[in-house]
Formats: sequence, structure tokens, C-alpha cells
Amino acid sequence: MVKRRAGNQKGEKTSKSTEEEKTSVGHEILSYFVIILVGVLLAQHLNVVVSGSMEPTFYRGDVVVIEQADFIGFHEMDAENLKIGDIVIYDATWFEEPVIHRIISIKQGSDGKTYYVTKGDNNSNADPALVSVDQVKAKVVTVGNQPMVIPKIGYITLWIRGL
Repeated sequence: MVKRRAGNQKGEKTSKSTEEEKTSVGHEILSYFVIILVGVLLAQHLNVVVSGSMEPTFYRGDVVVIEQADFIGFHEMDAENLKIGDIVIYDATWFEEPVIHRIISIKQGSDGKTYYVTKGDNNSNADPALVSVDQVKAKVVTVGNQPMVIPKIGYITLWIRGL
């Protein structure tokens, strides 16, 4: 009796190997999707420092890790419960780009709302306007009292943006 091999005699692939290839391609596509998703999520939690106003805490071109006040509907930090010493990113009324400075004082407005007085560590004066809770977009993540900083890698972004 002659035993037959799997597949046909012309050497065509069996349906099992075709299914294995489809599964392999599916896993590869899923892997790329996960890598892209992780990259996008990570990028939303990093901020490039564009000025020297926070030196020596961090420098122009450094990247800081942040938690967002509103990240696709999730509130990673509560902008109403910030404290003196926190470093925040906010939409300034006095500057066209978001500003990253430290909270040096907290005030209650006559409207009953909380306002922050901010200042760059390297600046001699506080910022020219109070910062409302609604203006705060993110807070720099700290470990102990040290902000999470990735030195210098933001220079690529600054170069691309022409800053």
C-alpha cells in the first residue's frame, strides 16, 4: 500500500499552510497596529520644552512626561487640585503658545474660582496673568520632587518646527 503525502502531487500548498500564513499576516498587522497605537499614546504624554524659562529644572530641547487634564475624555489629573510647586502646561492669555511654568501661589478669585500664579524657574517675575483652572492642559509628572525629563531629544522637533 502506498501512503500519500499531504497536499496534491503538483506541490501545491495545503489548506492548513494557507491558514497558517493568514494567521501569521493577521498577527503581523495586529503587531503594527499595537506599535502605532502605543506610539500615538506615548506621544500625547510627552512635551518638548521650547525655552529656557525653567532652567535649571529642565532645558530647551528636553522632553518632559506629562499627564493631561483631558485626554480623549479621560481626566488624568484634576486641574482644581494642583498645589504650589507643581509644573503645569497652560494656554496663556499673554503668549500665543502653551506655557510650561511652576505654580508659585494659589488665589481665590472674586468669582469664587481658583487661580494659579505661575513663574518660570529662570524668570525673575511671575507670569503677567493669573491662570484659571480651565487654562491648565497638563501637569509634568514627578517622581519624588523631580520632574520626569528626557534630556535633549526634543531638539529634533524644535529643528523641524523651526524654533
